Amino acid sequence: MNRRQFMSSTIGALSAAALCPNQNAFGATAPKGASKPNIVVILADDLGFSDIGCYGSEIHTPNLDRLAGEGLRFTQAYNVARCCPSRAALLTGLYPHQAGMGDMTGGGAKERPEGPYQGYLNQHCVTMAELLKTAGYSTYMSGKWHVGEKREHWPLKRGFDRYFGLISGASSYFGILPQEVPPRVMVRDDAPYAPEGDHFYMTDAFTDHAVEFLKEHDASKPFLLYLAYTAPHWPLHALEEDIAKYRGKYGMGWDKLREQRYERMVKQGIIDPKWKLSPRDSEVPAWDGVENKEDWDLRMAVYAAMIDRMDQGIGRVLDTLKRQGMEENTLVLFLADNGGCHEHLDKPKLHKPGALPGTRESYLSYERPWANASNTPFRMFKHWCHEGGVATPLIARWPARIKQHGELTGQVAHITDIMATCADLSGAQYPDTVAGQKITPLVGKSLAPILEGKTREPRSPLFWEHEGNRAMREDQWKLVATATGDWELYDLEADRTELTNLAQAQPDRAKAMLDSWNTWAKEVGVKAREEGGGKPGAAAKSE
Repeated sequence: MNRRQFMSSTIGALSAAALCPNQNAFGATAPKGASKPNIVVILADDLGFSDIGCYGSEIHTPNLDRLAGEGLRFTQAYNVARCCPSRAALLTGLYPHQAGMGDMTGGGAKERPEGPYQGYLNQHCVTMAELLKTAGYSTYMSGKWHVGEKREHWPLKRGFDRYFGLISGASSYFGILPQEVPPRVMVRDDAPYAPEGDHFYMTDAFTDHAVEFLKEHDASKPFLLYLAYTAPHWPLHALEEDIAKYRGKYGMGWDKLREQRYERMVKQGIIDPKWKLSPRDSEVPAWDGVENKEDWDLRMAVYAAMIDRMDQGIGRVLDTLKRQGMEENTLVLFLADNGGCHEHLDKPKLHKPGALPGTRESYLSYERPWANASNTPFRMFKHWCHEGGVATPLIARWPARIKQHGELTGQVAHITDIMATCADLSGAQYPDTVAGQKITPLVGKSLAPILEGKTREPRSPLFWEHEGNRAMREDQWKLVATATGDWELYDLEADRTELTNLAQAQPDRAKAMLDSWNTWAKEVGVKAREEGGGKPGAAAKSE
């Protein structure tokens, strides 16, 4: 029996026997007569912690702000610092190494050995789509997959009934460019898809298909919709009408923007005022000394326009839920896969000389200065395990069950908790084996108690590793290091912007945490790096 046959044959048995209608697999009892909730998971790509309105941004995001106003915002939620690993953790509820995605996807000429870094989801995990199918759910996905390039690893092979999107990573928003390397692949259901026409725009296409799936859904069954936007990942591509809303608004520069966002975040309660705004990144020049201010203004305007268009799409999805009569019993979750991206693009085959940021002939990024602003008030960026790389907005709305409208929670959440929450609320029974393969036990913990206004058992400890960057959080303490630096220790309750390294002052704590991290790293198969490591208490090297 193969994996798909197992999942299909399990639906009837679990529905009839293992799944009591008023009790889920984790022992939580649902209200009598309550139906299983629909679940919508929306993932943004390379979105900084302060990039949406309800987290301190000036960018127009009324639909995300509405979700926050009608639901709950988390102020201490985490991803795992990079696209592919975060997607694997979200889909499986495991650390990425346990799911085979300790780094990026494969796709090169050389095959990677099976294991923590194989570059596609392994057979020792189940996706939330595979699991929820066993509880009678219809499962849909629209957007970026990025956890397996080969056809045998595509979404329909991992539990989704319908799929539209980009199998690969970053791509032009106006179509697939033949000169992109490695080649980009788009798919509708299980067949290659080629965008056509001058009006194709990736973000809108993802929204269009998500709405289509909802409209065609059989309302007698619950559903899972995973909507994984590429916005606002580079390249900077946006529609003219959206860019026009923001052009000229960033002439104050990144220094002033960081100050403005910080003030709004304090006022909103997103951050504690005792956490100082981190200094401007050491590789970012002061705005006053920048000569090409108009170009920089335009880059940030395009980035803002990309977020704006994503928010418009989210609004269309929310409106569809309401029109279809599904709003009340649908849990909507929104988060990001990593922090703002510092990367500089140098792709002469993709960028036409002189092309303005935002146009289809361009292929640019907004680079380190604006990424530093996106990650206000934190240090560092995507790739790294400092707060600027791993902190994410997390919004939850569920009219039938979440009654803390507009409230904030400081309870710690992790991207692996999304899968665990899906399992919990659906009543699905997480398996020990599938088709003869042993399944790794869930790492994530259900968010359901928090959504219901309760205090959940603390989510501790948490671990990270990505390309040598590494960290551990235990209660309010965080041990963190760059790939080429020494371990640093921070008290996040007093100093979440990671400005006062306590490793030398508290060597015993740092050593104990390092021992725990090493134990975890061995268990999940973290690959040793030739450089970096350092000893707790040593001065951190600059990045």
